[in-house]
Formats: sequence, C-alpha cells, structure tokens
Amino acid sequence: MSEETLKIRITAEMKAAMRAKDKPRLGTIRLIQAEIKRIEVDERIELDDTRVLAILDKMSKQRRDSLSQFKDAGRDDLAEQEQVELDVIAEFLPAALSDEELQVLIDQAVADSGAQAMSDMGKVMGILKPQVQGRADMGVVSKQIKARLSQ
Repeated sequence: MSEETLKIRITAEMKAAMRAKDKPRLGTIRLIQAEIKRIEVDERIELDDTRVLAILDKMSKQRRDSLSQFKDAGRDDLAEQEQVELDVIAEFLPAALSDEELQVLIDQAVADSGAQAMSDMGKVMGILKPQVQGRADMGVVSKQIKARLSQ
C-alpha cells in the first residue's frame, strides 16, 4: 500500500458504501471502525496498520467460526450474513499466502531462530506472526510449525 493507511482506506470505503446506500457493507465497515475506536480509546493510542490488521484478522476468524456453527445448525440466513461480513473484512486484508509461500516463511523462521524442538515453538511463532498476520490462519501456521519441529 502507498501512503494511505488502512484506517484511511476503511473510512473512505465507509463513505463510498454510504453514497451507494449499501447497507450490509456499511454495517460491516462500521463494526470494523467501532472495534478500532474501542481499542484506541481503551488503550489511549493511535493504531497503526499492524494493529488494525490484527483486529481484522481476529474479526475474520470470529466470522469463520460463526459461519461454520450457523451452517451446522441449519441457520442459512445467519450464515449468509456472516459470509457477507467476512467478504467485506477480507477486502481489507492482504492477499492470503499460498501453502508454498507459508512453508518457505516457516523454514526461514526455524532457521533464523535456531529452533530444534517443540520447546522452541514460541521463538518461531514470534518471528512468523508479524509476517503472516492477516495473510494466513494462525491455527494452520501453528500446526505446520509443530509438524516441522517434530521431524
């Protein structure tokens, strides 16, 4: 991204959704902004793109969890709403990493940290998390690191 921060982009998209009278999109963007503002007020800080990405990643994970629960319960109406919100949130996240790209990052993090065993997993996660935040499911990343360290 250029000079434009994620927060500015989210605000611009909110204005566009208001002009287009796109209520579902507008509602989701307002949820994103409310969460950002809540954290800024609670912690008395200005959030940077890294922190905004972490928020979007968390919101995305919540929507995926809810989506699967609603589908399992046969609540297609609620599942559809979660999917709409998930799609809007995904627009603000960077492109997802492919399995190959993720594996390269994991191998590099293991090499950089000198990790030898499962007890070194925290070191590897510490290196990887900023690189993959919003671009990969951390649960999947964790499983792949465990598989790599248990070889």
